[in-house]
Amino acid sequence: MPALVTPFKDGAVDEDAYRKLIDWVVESGQHGLVPVGTTGESPTLSHDEHRKVVEICIAEARGRVPVIAGAGSNNTREAVELAKHAEKAGADGVLIVTPYYNKPNQEGLFQHFKAIDAAIGIPIVIYNIPPRSVIDMSVDTMKRCYELKNVVGVKDATGNIGRISMQRQAMGPEFIQLSGDDITALSCMAAGAHGCISVVANVAPKPTADLMEACFAGKYDEALKIQDRLVPLHAATFLEAGVTGAKTGLSFLGRASEEVRLPLVPSTEGTKKAIRAAMVHAGVLNA
Repeated sequence: MPALVTPFKDGAVDEDAYRKLIDWVVESGQHGLVPVGTTGESPTLSHDEHRKVVEICIAEARGRVPVIAGAGSNNTREAVELAKHAEKAGADGVLIVTPYYNKPNQEGLFQHFKAIDAAIGIPIVIYNIPPRSVIDMSVDTMKRCYELKNVVGVKDATGNIGRISMQRQAMGPEFIQLSGDDITALSCMAAGAHGCISVVANVAPKPTADLMEACFAGKYDEALKIQDRLVPLHAATFLEAGVTGAKTGLSFLGRASEEVRLPLVPSTEGTKKAIRAAMVHAGVLNA
């Protein structure tokens, strides 16, 4: 499922490009959509823009695939309001990041998710990304959260493949585990994960979807061949911020501009060259 970028044009959300991007990734075989996460530049969207982008995504999805809307915040009240809006707008679920910067302890993390859980009636996917949020939700705390009525799984961006096995042991195989790092997706699937929320899927929606389909079918030899095509693109996309890498790739495809909002700036020339070469290697751009 792509963590969708939010295309901009002259400082505003480019609704036309966004709708076309959604159609393209769905038609390319992606299994769901994740708008307004960090890759969607949620930190620099206004609340009105955030809500609008969620609404556009749901409308353009037209029920073809589920929409898991980003609704996280380091302010619990704000996260509750964003989650309530996503539910009212028709999202199929919400992605809630562990509160960044504040550094709550494990009890604070649980209470944060408990408050959001009590406010809505749609599925919640925890987003655990210690490199960005600084704090790491423990397996024990995640198990407590899973006992809440709406928490169904995790987007795991710990970078530790062992966590997939540990969480599977603690919560059982029905607990939905999604890789939060493109390059670990194949390894996570082999360990019992269920998919990936992917940045690279913005640029290479068909091969990333094909990789997951191969895993679902147990064809790991086929999945590995696709992975070999994609590894340079996984690496190049994240030489700088993932969103700038994805927008660079989309600009090469003529599907969106490179425009981002400060403090982000477009990719440097060296990174652009690496992304272009990686896209050629992946077979998504002609040399």
